[in-house]
Amino acid sequence: MNPTRRTVLLAGAAAAFLPALPAASAEAAPRATAALQPYASYWYPDSLPSGSPGPGITWRSLKSWRAATDADLAFNAASVPLASRFTPNPANATARAGQARIQSLVSFGPTSSNPSQGSATADYYALTHWAYVDELVFWGGSSGEGLILAPNAPVVDAAHRHGVPVLGNVFLPPAAYGGQLQWTRDLVQRDASGHYPLAAQLVAVAAAYGFDGWFVNAETGGGDSALGAAMLGFVEELKRLASAKGQRVTWYDAMTVNGSVSWQGALNGQNQALFQAVDDMFVDFRWSADSLASSGQNAVQLGRSRYELWAGVDVESRGSDTSVNWDAIVPSDRAHVTSIGLYRPEWTRNHLPAGHTPEDFHAADDRFWTGRSLDPSRPDPADSWRAPAVSVADRSTVTALPFASVFNTGHGLRWYEDGEVASDTPWNHLGLQDRLPSRRWAVRTDGQRPAVSFDFADAWRGGSSVLVDGALDRAAVLDLYATRLPIGQDTVIELTHRTDAGAVRVELALATAEPDAAGAAPPYTYLPVPAGTGDGWRTSAVRLTGLSGTVHAIGVRLTAADGGPVRWRLGGLAVHDRAATPAAPAGPRITAASGGDLRLAWNHPAPGTVRHYTLHRVLPDGTRRFLGGSCQRAYFVGGLTPAPGERAVRFEVRAVGELYTSSAPATVTHPW
Repeated sequence: MNPTRRTVLLAGAAAAFLPALPAASAEAAPRATAALQPYASYWYPDSLPSGSPGPGITWRSLKSWRAATDADLAFNAASVPLASRFTPNPANATARAGQARIQSLVSFGPTSSNPSQGSATADYYALTHWAYVDELVFWGGSSGEGLILAPNAPVVDAAHRHGVPVLGNVFLPPAAYGGQLQWTRDLVQRDASGHYPLAAQLVAVAAAYGFDGWFVNAETGGGDSALGAAMLGFVEELKRLASAKGQRVTWYDAMTVNGSVSWQGALNGQNQALFQAVDDMFVDFRWSADSLASSGQNAVQLGRSRYELWAGVDVESRGSDTSVNWDAIVPSDRAHVTSIGLYRPEWTRNHLPAGHTPEDFHAADDRFWTGRSLDPSRPDPADSWRAPAVSVADRSTVTALPFASVFNTGHGLRWYEDGEVASDTPWNHLGLQDRLPSRRWAVRTDGQRPAVSFDFADAWRGGSSVLVDGALDRAAVLDLYATRLPIGQDTVIELTHRTDAGAVRVELALATAEPDAAGAAPPYTYLPVPAGTGDGWRTSAVRLTGLSGTVHAIGVRLTAADGGPVRWRLGGLAVHDRAATPAAPAGPRITAASGGDLRLAWNHPAPGTVRHYTLHRVLPDGTRRFLGGSCQRAYFVGGLTPAPGERAVRFEVRAVGELYTSSAPATVTHPW
């Protein structure tokens, strides 16, 4: 990789480029109570830099890490298992299954001071287009903070819910950016038995934290053939140990087998042995059409898939305005050549001006992943940006009952419960994100196409709802989910919706088979949705009477009474054959406290029945105030102050199930 692409990883400059943190988190480091705020973990391989770390930075050695003494492990360990997923017939005729895949290298926050469980701002890279991603790399690292990053739990939980494995990052920076060859030697050191102790440590960290392996990026120059041999041995052992734990290893095309750093932009004799030692390889941006073609051929000759090569596409600076030779990677007239490695697609957030809204971010993100048409079922052939939806088939994890979504994107300006504001504090926490519609937004109509988007001005639960806004001179069908849901005699689908303007007739669209061909509409059957009475949110239940087999697709058909403009919101969707409410948490307790900063923990008799937990504070007058949610059985709250007359602060912890039913509360108090 060119050193110019490393400027964002300089310790002194990182804050200018990475997602902003709320003031409370950014100021936490100098406070006496900072130790209670948990952050995502990062390490050096073994030896630490000379001098002292900067404010808010903690220097740690991976070699000395132990799970038993990791005080933040309860906050950083993911809890959602990696979901299996399937590939429905593609939404358009150009997207293909079984060929190019997409790896996404994303910096969600700074290396240091990256909160473990979200923060009090909606300004966050809330990735939602997981359906096109096959591997996520938690990008980052710097010579002044740490080189080995473990992804924080919210990112892993959201990715796993959508079937996407997440890799931590091992970054050995160029000398121009503070890299020291000693750190490379530390990483590949051997013990007396000839093994590589840090390979075992990396696998142990991933197992304890619940993520899926490592992306190894060795870019510190000055090595020799002995170091190259040691790196190859290290990677081989890392892969062997990782495979035994169901983990993956990806190699970055930088260091060669002779120990030098020489980016090839290809799979060739300089890196072939390293590629053979891992699951896949990120091919540096220096590739050409010829080098990718030869790389794919070399992979096949080695008995590997050409799609285990990620051709790097640098979108950090220009995003969907980046000029790319797409025909060298994903030609439209022949088989794809390699897979795609997207470097820093969080441009969709970072390029926005100050004061941007969540809607601004999602508009840019939809443009990036779906294309200029903003409809994957009808891509714009004149669009020079070949969006992932144009080339790669989407995937889904919606395969079992119960299934529900409140269209929560993992960030918001407020937090809603049953249509009411429970907190007016902006927030982000990707672990609370729903499984979201993959084909955003496929609208099938013979008339004018209304605008469809995530909207943050109102919601049923969480922070967002789906808003359909515009003229409906003809009926319009909005595709929501590709599914593989069994239909039983008691199966019911519930829609929580609201009409803000106009008069809309709503029908549930269900398909019990796949469309005949890629790009064809699902063979929907339309079932009337009871209109209900009164204004505001309403939940309508539709029984699947007369249907059998498997639900392959779910959507809604909207018809305006007078063909005029409408504003209609979808706040929730649930499919189930019986209602279920999880048991209450047990043993809630305060595990650490300093003033208004507290760490809480609890147990649960059946954690597999829990989607996430919510934490509320109960004020002396009985008012409940939402503080946050988490998929972990531990939570940090900071900056609390006593209410008038309050001698002890009281908390309620609830378990929330897949249908968003909440358990009875478990209560704990803490004296002021």
